[in-house]
Amino acid sequence: MTSLVAAGGPASAGNPNNSKKFTQAVTLEGVMDHLEAFQEIADANDGNREAGTSGYDASGAYVEQVLQAAGYETRRQYFDFAYQEQGALQQISPTPTTYVTDSFTGSGAGDVTATVTPVDINLVPPRASTSGCEAADFAGFPVGNIALVQRGSCDFGLKADNAEAAGAAGVIIFNQGNTPERSALIVGTLGTFDVDIPVVGASFATGADLADPSTTVARVYAAPIENRPTFNVIAETKSGRADNVVMMGAHLDSVRDGAGINDNGSGSAAILETAVQLAKVNKLNNKVRFAWWGAEEAGLIGSTHYVNDLVTNNPAALDKIATYLNFDMVASPNYQIGVYDADESTYPAPVTVPEGSIQTEDVLTDYFDSVGQPWVDTEFSGRSDYQAFIVNGVPASGLFTGAEQLKTAEEAALFGGQAGVAYDVNYHAVGDDISNVNAEALDINSNAIAHAAITLAQSTQAINGARSAGKSGKPHPVEDHQHEPAA
Repeated sequence: MTSLVAAGGPASAGNPNNSKKFTQAVTLEGVMDHLEAFQEIADANDGNREAGTSGYDASGAYVEQVLQAAGYETRRQYFDFAYQEQGALQQISPTPTTYVTDSFTGSGAGDVTATVTPVDINLVPPRASTSGCEAADFAGFPVGNIALVQRGSCDFGLKADNAEAAGAAGVIIFNQGNTPERSALIVGTLGTFDVDIPVVGASFATGADLADPSTTVARVYAAPIENRPTFNVIAETKSGRADNVVMMGAHLDSVRDGAGINDNGSGSAAILETAVQLAKVNKLNNKVRFAWWGAEEAGLIGSTHYVNDLVTNNPAALDKIATYLNFDMVASPNYQIGVYDADESTYPAPVTVPEGSIQTEDVLTDYFDSVGQPWVDTEFSGRSDYQAFIVNGVPASGLFTGAEQLKTAEEAALFGGQAGVAYDVNYHAVGDDISNVNAEALDINSNAIAHAAITLAQSTQAINGARSAGKSGKPHPVEDHQHEPAA
């Protein structure tokens, strides 16, 4: 494989210290160079960049090399997380078949071959299902069989927990099948439920196949859970106030099934090129700290570890973060231009939105308005790495071009593309490769990220009252500590 060290796109002339110059400096070409490097890394490492694997380690090393070449000091923040090898699902009889599957996060380990017993499944359109949501669904369940349950109405963990209580030796949870995005392979988390038997996921078609005939014998395998080390990569600008830090983050890991080029090579590449170009600005009023999070796909683990570490060991450092901007999927092929809805004008948020988040959202939406770019609100749902920040009172917003949900007719009118089709038909799938990137969306969002970076590096006054260097409406003591990256 050729060298993956790169310094980004063409060098910008002069000092790109305002929005116009800086959005020109952060080029689509530069961002695409990083995405191509991530694809090369995945190709050389079993097709993915999953946390806890060589593909993720190589992705982290690439980010570090690019940053160091641009003049940054980088650090790795290590943590352990629960890792599980690929699960397995096979039909043994009447027709030997191997299906695409994986274990649900939180599944118990085990290798079980037994008769499959469908539990109150509904294969008839529109296929609304409460399969396995009630203990009564398992009345008369043959102890030792594998329970086949369908997505719908309640948590995956509750379905698996009810099956285990009824004596099931394993569980297959298959998709609902009532819409295109609820037909593909489903793998999720069992949440807080303590399940000791193996639980794997299946597509709607696989579930229907295993349900007919009901005497099907199958094998379900879930590997033991092991603790594996992985890391976040963190770097910050050398200039700017250390007591008024702007953070930008994106998760660096992919799922196991693919290279993760849109999810989330796109966000990682965009902030990487932004960091490269920001290093060329002569003077910044506020430090900008960049983070590439590990193990997001395993449950937002890297970002949560980072914030919890500050809460426990140095809460003053957390208070010095003026705002956090998150970029998770910014190049979806059937894209929307979505901005996290901090002002809850379209979607209610599941937590109290920290003060300053609306003003952070405004930085992005005002930019789009200024260049005539349509945008829509996207739910501030806690599905990505901003969650730990907003739960702990740090203002946040960010960009999102959409995942498995279907594009509306109104959005198709605004952005083009196909209504009734997922924003990313290859979400969490093998097809999320370099061909899965919408260059127009990536260019639009890279410009917005660049604008936000240079704007907030110069002033966060609208967000927290902090004015020019050395003056602040909310002063903080400046102190060095081991939990912050070296300046």
